[in-house]
Amino acid sequence: MSELPIIQKTYDLIKWYVPILNRLPHNHKFLLGDRIIEGLYDLLEELIKARYSREKLTQLEAINSKLDILRHQTRLLLDFELIKSDRYEYIGKLINQIGIDLGAWIKQQRQSITK
Repeated sequence: MSELPIIQKTYDLIKWYVPILNRLPHNHKFLLGDRIIEGLYDLLEELIKARYSREKLTQLEAINSKLDILRHQTRLLLDFELIKSDRYEYIGKLINQIGIDLGAWIKQQRQSITK
């Protein structure tokens, strides 16, 4: 079975984002940075679990809220001036692409339930 694009995109986001988070100043790294990192790993784990689940819709909707939390935490990095706006925009694009894929997956699951 080939990798779902959303899983690959999440993997790529983690690979790119975690080194940046690890360079945050200590007063932010050990709270906000670690929460974001944990959220990223949870996101990947939950997507992989949903891929193999029979009842995907509930899991996917929960993942959607985790993605929204990640968006807000990332915005805090910008507001605290811990990342530059160009990095914030790039991270935002990656998160939005994952969100689009997730939204399409949720829509597909809802349609399969109504059939």
